[in-house]
Amino acid sequence: MSEERVCLLEVLGLSVLIRVRLELRRHQRARHTIPGIFQAVARQQPDRLALVDAGTGVCWTFAQLDAYSNAVANVFHQLGLGPGDVVAIFLEGRPEFVGLWLGLAKAGVEAALLNVNLRREPLAFCLGTSGAKALIFGGELAAVVAEVSGQLGKSLLKFCSGDLGPEGSWPDTQLLDPLLKEASTAPLAQSPGKGMDDRLFYIYTSGTTGLPKAAIVVHSRYYRIAAFGHHAYSMRPSDVLYDCLPLYHSAGNIMGVGQCLLYGMTVVLRKKFSASRFWDDCVKHNCTVVQYIGEICRYLLKQPVREAEGQHQVRLAVGNGLRPAIWEEFTERFGVRQIGEFYGATECNCSIANMDGKVGSCGFNSRILPHVYPIRLVKVNEDTMELLRDAQGLCIPCQAGEPGLLVGQINQRDPLRRFDGYISESATSKKIAHSVFCKGDSAYLSGDVLVMDELGYMYFRDRSGDTFRWRGENVSTTEVEGVLSRLLGQTDVAVYGVAVPGVEGKAGMAAIADPHGQLSPNALYQELQKVLAPYARPIFLRLLPQMDTTGTFKIQKTRLQHEGFDPSQTSDRLFFLDLKQGHYLPLDQGVYTQICSGSFSL
Repeated sequence: MSEERVCLLEVLGLSVLIRVRLELRRHQRARHTIPGIFQAVARQQPDRLALVDAGTGVCWTFAQLDAYSNAVANVFHQLGLGPGDVVAIFLEGRPEFVGLWLGLAKAGVEAALLNVNLRREPLAFCLGTSGAKALIFGGELAAVVAEVSGQLGKSLLKFCSGDLGPEGSWPDTQLLDPLLKEASTAPLAQSPGKGMDDRLFYIYTSGTTGLPKAAIVVHSRYYRIAAFGHHAYSMRPSDVLYDCLPLYHSAGNIMGVGQCLLYGMTVVLRKKFSASRFWDDCVKHNCTVVQYIGEICRYLLKQPVREAEGQHQVRLAVGNGLRPAIWEEFTERFGVRQIGEFYGATECNCSIANMDGKVGSCGFNSRILPHVYPIRLVKVNEDTMELLRDAQGLCIPCQAGEPGLLVGQINQRDPLRRFDGYISESATSKKIAHSVFCKGDSAYLSGDVLVMDELGYMYFRDRSGDTFRWRGENVSTTEVEGVLSRLLGQTDVAVYGVAVPGVEGKAGMAAIADPHGQLSPNALYQELQKVLAPYARPIFLRLLPQMDTTGTFKIQKTRLQHEGFDPSQTSDRLFFLDLKQGHYLPLDQGVYTQICSGSFSL
C-alpha cells in the first residue's frame, strides 16, 4: 500500500475529528442538548419521514415525532418528574421507543434503557440500580413485568405503552397512550436547563461476566458517536438507513437513530433482525445505508440467493463484528460498495473507524498526530490482562504487529476524550488506570486486545479471555471460529478454552449448532487437518440444537465455558479428539473420568 494512501487517510481522519470537535464546541457554547438539536431539524423538515416501522408499516414524520415527544415531556412534567429523575423504558424497538426517551429528555428526565431480553432477577436488578421513579413498559412485555412486580418498590410508577392484552387492567399501572392523547403537544414552557455535558440516558452494557452495568451517556457522547459515523462514512441527509438492531444499545439507538435526530435522515426500524426479510425491507424502503453487528453478515450469507439482493440501493454497511474471513464474500455477493467497520463501546473514549474499507481492519489510528486523539495499544500480561510498566512506572507502548490493550487518555474537559463511566462508582474505577501515557494521567481501559500494523491500521483480536494457551501456543478463538463456520456453511460456532485437571493451559472446545444431528465429527476433522495447526484443532466438540445469542447477535459463551466437557452438565452430544487414532470419539462419563484422572492422555 502506498504512503500516499496513508497520508490521505491521515488527512481524512483529522478532518473528521476537527469537524466533530467544532460542531460539539458550537453546541456546548450555545447550551444545546440532543432534544434541542432535534427540534431544530424537525422545524426545517416537518413533513419528511423520520421513522418507519418495517414490521407494521407505521410511518412518523419529523413533526409527528416532535409532537409525540412533546406530549411525553408534558405528561411526566405534570407528574412532578424533572432534572435528575430517572424513568426506565422496557419496550421493543419501534418509533414510540425513540419518542419516549426523547420526550423524557425534553423534560430533563434521564431514561434507563432496559434490555428486552432481561427476565426476573437481572430485570429487577437493573431496575433497582437505575434508581428509576417510574417504569414504562410495552404491552408485549406485560407478563415479564408481572413476574417481578413483587420485587419492585411500591412507590414505582408504572405505565403501559400499548395494550395490556389478556392481563387486562392492573390496579397499579396506568395506560400511557390515553394520557398522551390528552396531553399538550407544545414544547414545555420552561427548558430543563441542561447542557451537552449532562446525562441523557443510561445503556446497560452486556458484560461477559456478572450482571449488566448501567453506562452513563451524556448529550455530548450521543452527539459524538452519531457525528463520527455520519462524517467518517460521508452519510447524507437524503440517505435512508435500515436499523434492525436493538434500540436499548448504542449501535441501534445512537449510531442509527442519531442520524435521524441530528442530521434529518429517515431511519427504518425493525424490532428484530430477520435474515429472510433484510433485503426485501431495503428494497421496499429505498435504503441506502444498513447497520450490522456481531453475526448478522454471516446470517445473511447463509440465506439462499434471492432476487432482492440485486435490486437494493445500499451503498454502505456500518457496524462492528464483520469477520475478515467473510468480508469480501459479503461485499461481492450483495454488491455493497463500502464497509464501515468501526470499534467502540458505549462508554469508551477510544473509538476508531475504518474509513477506506481495508479488509479486516476495525479502524485507523494516526501515527503523526497522536496528541490530537491520544489512544494507544499497551502491553499486558496475556493471562491476567495486567498492565506491564517500564522502569519509570509508565505503560509500555506496543510496536507494530504486537497485540496490546487499547487505552484512551482521559480529559473530562474534552468531549472526545471524556469518560463518564457507570452508575456504579466501583465499576467506573475498575476501567481507569493512572500513569499510562505520562505520570499522573488517567486512561480508560477498553478490555480489548488489538494489533496495529506499520501503517496505522488496527485489527480486532479478541475480548479479554478469548485467547488461550495450548501446547505452549496461543490459540485465537475468533480465528478458529471463522475457520469452522466457513467449513460448515456459516453455521453458528463458539470456540473457547476449557481447563483439564493436571494439564497445562486450556484445551480447545468447539460448540457447534447441529439442529438436525447431521454433522460428522470425523469428516470435519479431515478438513480441519488441512486448515488449522495441530494446537488450534479443538480437542472437544459439543453438538447442540441451537446456539444462544445476545441481543446484539453475539454468541454467548459463558454458560458453555462453565459446563465445559462434563457430560453430566448437558444432554448435548460430546466428542473428544483421540490423537492416537486420529479422529473424534464419543465422550461419555467414563471417558470424562479417565481424562480428569490423567489416565487418558490428550
